[in-house]
Amino acid sequence: MKIKYTLAAAFAALAVWGATSVAAPFEHKGHKPSKTKIDRQLRNQLAQMRVATAPYATDLEKAKADGYRIITPNMEDMGFHYLNPSISEFDVTKPPILVYARHGGEHQLVALEWVFPKKPKKPPLKGATYGSFPAACHYDDGTFTPASSEADCAPDVNGSPFVFWHPKLVTLHVWIWYPNPDGLYNPTNPLVRPFNGG
Repeated sequence: MKIKYTLAAAFAALAVWGATSVAAPFEHKGHKPSKTKIDRQLRNQLAQMRVATAPYATDLEKAKADGYRIITPNMEDMGFHYLNPSISEFDVTKPPILVYARHGGEHQLVALEWVFPKKPKKPPLKGATYGSFPAACHYDDGTFTPASSEADCAPDVNGSPFVFWHPKLVTLHVWIWYPNPDGLYNPTNPLVRPFNGG
């Protein structure tokens, strides 16, 4: 059964989530608990993220209607990445990328992501750690191929037209909708491994 989130449900979830705190260790066989400390400001930012993205939690079609489009296939221990190209500034209530896991035809939002041309001098979120994504050509069906310049991008891949190219990026994942024993900001999450098959 697909869960439909309402604003009231989002606030109820926040109340429970806030009471349990992200700082509490999350146990998972073979993984040590995350040591991420959550201060008041970060807790408020995370709460804002959850309220802002609650409409997308189990409704990929809503995200698409609001301008998010697929930019990667299902990436191992992450999920499918959807980008809203109209978002260019850091705002905790407007993530440019939504990351979804898929199981049995259903999609669930698991993480939010921001990208930067270089590592920010001041972390936009307390304790932020970063990943990276190589320079790449992206195609309409979510396929991407590494390429050092846009001139190296083929006009299409397997019939899917070229959409955009970007240089190497610094990435910031926030696992706000799915627990991650490797940390709130870790680029990958072992708990979404069962969904790697899509």
